[in-house]
Parts: sequence; C-alpha cells; structure tokens
Amino acid sequence: MPRQLERSSIHDDTCPRFQEVLETVGRRWTGSILMAAVQGATRFGEYRAVIDGISDRLLSQRLKELENEGLIRRTVVPSTPVQITYTLSPLGEELLEALQPLVRWSTRRTACKAHTPRGTEAARA
Repeated sequence: MPRQLERSSIHDDTCPRFQEVLETVGRRWTGSILMAAVQGATRFGEYRAVIDGISDRLLSQRLKELENEGLIRRTVVPSTPVQITYTLSPLGEELLEALQPLVRWSTRRTACKAHTPRGTEAARA
C-alpha cells in the first residue's frame, strides 16, 4: 500500500528549480531538439530536417528557450551569409546524462507496450 504523504510535504521539500527543469524538458519538442543536438545537428535546417512535424516558428522559439536556460549554446559565425549554430552546452550535456535512465526506461516501456496488445489480443481470440 502506498505511503500517505502530508499535503505540505511535497511543496516544502521540492526545490522550485527542479520543477522549472521538469517543465522545460517536458515542453513539446524539447526532447526531440535535445536528442537532435546529441545526434549532431548544429544548424537550424538540420534540426528541422530530423524533427518531423515541428514548425519553423516553434523550433526557433524552443531553441531560444533552451538557450535562455543555458542548455543550448548559440554561436554566430561571421561569414557571408552569416551562419548560426546551436550545440549542447556543458549544462545541456549534463542534463542529457541525467535523462539517460529515463530514455532507457521509455524505450523498454514502448517496446513492451508494442508487444502487449498483440499478445493480449491473441490470448483473447
């Protein structure tokens, strides 16, 4: 049986910064952007090419948010035309290290769910 928590204990014991991080990471497309960065995307067009379904406006907005959070580093290369690159910052790399257990868990969960309905339907048939 789950242990009962006092109503105030979650609010009192949870660091507000932890909640902010969860909200940042939980925003739509943020995980995909971070994974694209890990896979080597650096230019806006590369991010757009590997993240199926994201609009230019939303990609731009999320990259700015991640930059403001210190997770993505934006670099302007003075050339003609000007080139802008987006890479993981050391803080972003740390975050992705911390998220690796969640990535593994979600992969196992997805693999299990993909097989469960078929097995369940076969058992019922």
